[in-house]
Amino acid sequence: MKLAARPTSATVTASAAAPCPAVYAGTFDPMTYGHLDVAIRAARVFSPLILAVAAHPHKHLLFDIHERVALAQTCLKNVPGVQVMPFDGLLVDWTRAQGIHVIIRGLRAFSDFEYEFQMALTNRKLAPDLETYFLMPAADYSYVSSSMVREIAELHGDVRKFVPPPVARALRKRYPAP
Repeated sequence: MKLAARPTSATVTASAAAPCPAVYAGTFDPMTYGHLDVAIRAARVFSPLILAVAAHPHKHLLFDIHERVALAQTCLKNVPGVQVMPFDGLLVDWTRAQGIHVIIRGLRAFSDFEYEFQMALTNRKLAPDLETYFLMPAADYSYVSSSMVREIAELHGDVRKFVPPPVARALRKRYPAP
């Protein structure tokens, strides 16, 4: 099935795969079309897919954990088999506590690979029973990052090409036009 230019829940069909849960974790600050695309792709293969929103209290974040969870839930509400949950602490510990053995990571560009590869190997050392699967978003979103979106929004640029409508509205509220 070909994904639409902008991923929507209509691009997902019910998964015929046997239940194999997976975790797709990140700060999602904010959630982009790239994140949404990876979640939709993962939901086709893994069931259920848990989108785990990291608290990261030591990281400077635009939206707090409750806002990021609510935005992710809104963006993914029509995607079958996806649940959104907050988490704190080591991802491998949280994933094991959920009884899940698969971690999904998105790779936007080659520049992401080194960091993600190091993280996957570190996770494997900490938790050899967990596997990491890498998924790429559609090429249209391979360059989009949350930090780029935040900067565009802060400078009052139009972010609608990069984020779902609920996120665009939240960013406009956070950075009202002068």
